[in-house]
Amino acid sequence: MDRPQTHSKLIGYLLWIFGFTGAHRFYFGRPISGAIWFFTLGLCGIGWLIDLFLIPGMERDAARRYATGPIDYSVAWLLQTFLGPLGIHRLYMGKIWTGLLWMISGGLFLLGYLYDYCTLNGQIDELNSRG
Repeated sequence: MDRPQTHSKLIGYLLWIFGFTGAHRFYFGRPISGAIWFFTLGLCGIGWLIDLFLIPGMERDAARRYATGPIDYSVAWLLQTFLGPLGIHRLYMGKIWTGLLWMISGGLFLLGYLYDYCTLNGQIDELNSRG
């Protein structure tokens, strides 16, 4: 039996537009290949084009790997992507103290922002699994 969807295919495709940065791969819980895409500009554009066809599979894989719950992955990722250094995504997840810390330090001088890019799915999964 398939688990309910945790990640949106639409958000995946929107992030794919900027796919040469690896954003869609980070979103679907693939931080290593996301970093490779970031540093190689989507494997010189070839991997970026191939991903156009791989996104539905990435969405299904994310649904199997991550728990649904009160925190929506897509909302958290959109907040992280566009407002990450302000800590709004952390406030959304109920992490008030680190959200405020992010706010006054610019995402801990952007290092925390990068850390969250690699670990956000796991953080949300842990919070959702607690119920």
